[in-house]
Amino acid sequence: MDWNITFKSKGRSYKLMLISEIEITESVENLVDTAVITLPEAVLNKVLDFENTISRGSEIIIELGYDNDLRKEFSGYVKDITTNDSSLKILCEDSLFLFRVGVKDAEMKPTSMKKIAQSLIDQIDKSFKLSCDFDIGYEKFTIHQATGYDVLKKLQEETKANIYFDAEKKVLHIHAPYLEKGGEVVYSMQKNIEKSSLEYKRAIDKKVEVTIESIDLKGKVRSYKTGTTGGDKITLKVGSMSEIDMKRIAAVALQQNNYDGLDGSIDTWLIPFVKPTYSAYFSDEDYPEKKGIYYVISTVTTFSDAGGKRVVKFGIKLG
Repeated sequence: MDWNITFKSKGRSYKLMLISEIEITESVENLVDTAVITLPEAVLNKVLDFENTISRGSEIIIELGYDNDLRKEFSGYVKDITTNDSSLKILCEDSLFLFRVGVKDAEMKPTSMKKIAQSLIDQIDKSFKLSCDFDIGYEKFTIHQATGYDVLKKLQEETKANIYFDAEKKVLHIHAPYLEKGGEVVYSMQKNIEKSSLEYKRAIDKKVEVTIESIDLKGKVRSYKTGTTGGDKITLKVGSMSEIDMKRIAAVALQQNNYDGLDGSIDTWLIPFVKPTYSAYFSDEDYPEKKGIYYVISTVTTFSDAGGKRVVKFGIKLG
């Protein structure tokens, strides 16, 4: 097992020479991907001190692998350094960290997710590019005493879009769920899965009713429902928008909560490499009916003296 952790701060690079554990959490359902590096608080009775090297805002790259064959698992920024229970933790976030700064108050009308996101980039960091193919329209969108993070969080909560950053290419992505394809990976219960908690569920067995509520510019409440009447109720309150866009959001919410697929996760190792948005080709010789291609929703990667492990969660069945 090999690892390489590099920090960049004030024009200089630093390598971390010891760790106790690394945990990296990535998900298309979360706005931010995180990494937590745990270190012993003291080595040879000497307290570790990063005051003059690593601090909030330092860039970080984490590479993990075997036999010096390393893959970049995380890149981002140091959010905080804490001491707790005889250990020291370095808390890191992806490029969303850069967007935790205040933006100008604004009342945008009419507007769209693409225009709102681009305004954040223009104010915070123009080196980022925007990739948005899920452009929900707003009759009015208000920003008041908010950070870029607050605005993106509101957009994600209201539209259920996948909003995430590609730190390496400096791209802010906004897509409808399950459409963005990051790569492919192959899993077999008999070959490269340590254990599984997967259970196959069918959409026909789960009844869901989705309601979208919006208040138009005149203060009138609009409502749109879809799904199965009397099923599990999901209600989303969104900003002022057209009925067409309300229907688009309802369709996304219904798909996220009612689909044929495997519910649960698998425990694997660092190889094969996988990220959220990957298409996972899954097979099980004992249960051939579970064979299929599944969308990877999230991964939690841990690395320590006990080994490297990756917990992979599947979502909708793609084929």
